[in-house]
Amino acid sequence: MSNEKHGPADHEVVSFDNEALILVNDRDEQIGSMSKALAHDGDGVLHRAFSLFIFDDSGRLLLQRRSAAKRLGPLYWSNSCCSHPRDGETMEVATMRRLEQELGIRTRLEFVYKFTYRAEFDDAGSENEFCSVYLGRCDTKPRVNETEIAEWRFVSTAELEQEFIDRPDLFTPWFKLEWRRLSGDFQERLAAYTGSV
Repeated sequence: MSNEKHGPADHEVVSFDNEALILVNDRDEQIGSMSKALAHDGDGVLHRAFSLFIFDDSGRLLLQRRSAAKRLGPLYWSNSCCSHPRDGETMEVATMRRLEQELGIRTRLEFVYKFTYRAEFDDAGSENEFCSVYLGRCDTKPRVNETEIAEWRFVSTAELEQEFIDRPDLFTPWFKLEWRRLSGDFQERLAAYTGSV
């Protein structure tokens, strides 16, 4: 598995345990807010999130390896960018903010679908999210934030599928769920970014 280390560091801290996340019901309607730390304790409290899949002009997906400092899923490989809108923030504003903060890029995003999932990380806590999934394209080299990302690389669809078979334990659970749905139910929309069917 060949890795591409990131270039000049950006060390801005952009994640905070006390930032207020949006709590939702099973229809993705806001029912309150809670600090990020508390929302991920124990079994987790259902909150709004997003997951971004960014492709280059060759149809390769940008992957990131999560920082060792992450509470949940440290050093796991994942899709291009994942985070949460903060209380009072629209999804459009939140996704653009996070793309710039983590990857130093701006691009148009296409909403594809949303789903709920829960993933436990031993005693560290749980993800319990109502997650919106977006696709996007970027032709510029990322300038990643080292406080969020340990490594990054681009992979083809074929390479990614093989890695999921060979070493599924290296990847975040939400990434595997999202990719399976994208490459199944939304195959044609995915193909517009990957160049393959």
